[in-house]
Amino acid sequence: MIFIVVKWPVRPEYSDSWLEHVAEFTEATRAEPGNLFFEWSRSVDDPDAYVLVEAFADADAGAAHVQSEHFRTAMSWMPDYVSGTPRIVNTEIPGATGWSEMAEVQPR
Repeated sequence: MIFIVVKWPVRPEYSDSWLEHVAEFTEATRAEPGNLFFEWSRSVDDPDAYVLVEAFADADAGAAHVQSEHFRTAMSWMPDYVSGTPRIVNTEIPGATGWSEMAEVQPR
């Protein structure tokens, strides 16, 4: 599994509407055959920052994602909406296929 986390610093004038701006990109990515998840969260510390957690089945699925038309389209307009260069962690987790349950916390 290719696991990616990206911190997106968004210009304040777009912070409240960011999820609307990325909706088409998000839906198209989630529809990719190799996408395992693609989830946005707004930072609780910085209202002008979002965190994207995404995963792809393997390197081929990740490559297909960055070569897709919807990826190229998003990359063409996103520089006008960010206040800085997004920061990324991208790693391969051999054998993983998605989320696992956390052993330390179970509902009572």
